[in-house]
Amino acid sequence: MSKIAVITGASSGIGREFVYAIDKTDLDEIWVIARRQDRLKELQGKCSHPVRPLSLDLSDDRGLEAYQELLNQEKPEIHILVNAAGFGVFGPFAENDLQKQLKSARLNALALTAMCHVSLPFMKQGDSIVNMGSNSSWQPVPYQTVYGASKSYVLNFSRSLGRELRERGIHVMCVCPGWIKTEFQQVAEHDRYIRYVDRWYGPDEVVDQAMKDLKKKKQVSILGHPVRRQVRLVKFLPVNLVMDIWCRQQGF
Repeated sequence: MSKIAVITGASSGIGREFVYAIDKTDLDEIWVIARRQDRLKELQGKCSHPVRPLSLDLSDDRGLEAYQELLNQEKPEIHILVNAAGFGVFGPFAENDLQKQLKSARLNALALTAMCHVSLPFMKQGDSIVNMGSNSSWQPVPYQTVYGASKSYVLNFSRSLGRELRERGIHVMCVCPGWIKTEFQQVAEHDRYIRYVDRWYGPDEVVDQAMKDLKKKKQVSILGHPVRRQVRLVKFLPVNLVMDIWCRQQGF
């Protein structure tokens, strides 16, 4: 039985950095999933382990079915599953394209859910699931309404799933970073709607912290003291005040 890692959203940003980090661990193969086949193939020449590129759209049920069929055929052990695929839509909910927002919700939340469910029969004690949340997981985020809600789902789903899988010895961790400079910002039209950013972090920094926290079996990985302070603060402030502060910062 081959011992593999499965990483979604591997064509760029945090997903790609997870590939590089996990390549340093003891595995037989890394399966990388994204829509852009050419970007996935680039990883084959940059990793010490064999890399299998899987060009799949996980927001489409056919992509998930293809992944499940491959698992059923090969029956590997998934030592680590990283769900890093996702995107956001910034701006007023009522003015943004409905299908684009629905696709964001499906990819961020429902596809992640499906990937966990399909992968779990191929995991055992000592294996791990890493799900990408966000600093937006902790509060409602006007003008990122669907994105923030979907990431809140990811955080709560990860915590609940981790409790269920504790007896099986499978660890689940949610990564909740602050502002990260990746292609995500371009897709979300960041520069058009976001006017205030306290600090940018690199995707490599986020992944480095996540891998350290995974070794410590943490439930949530958060990079940076400013982000940790903000997370603690929003737990105590009234929700309406939190949203007021966010909207004032961004000029809404």
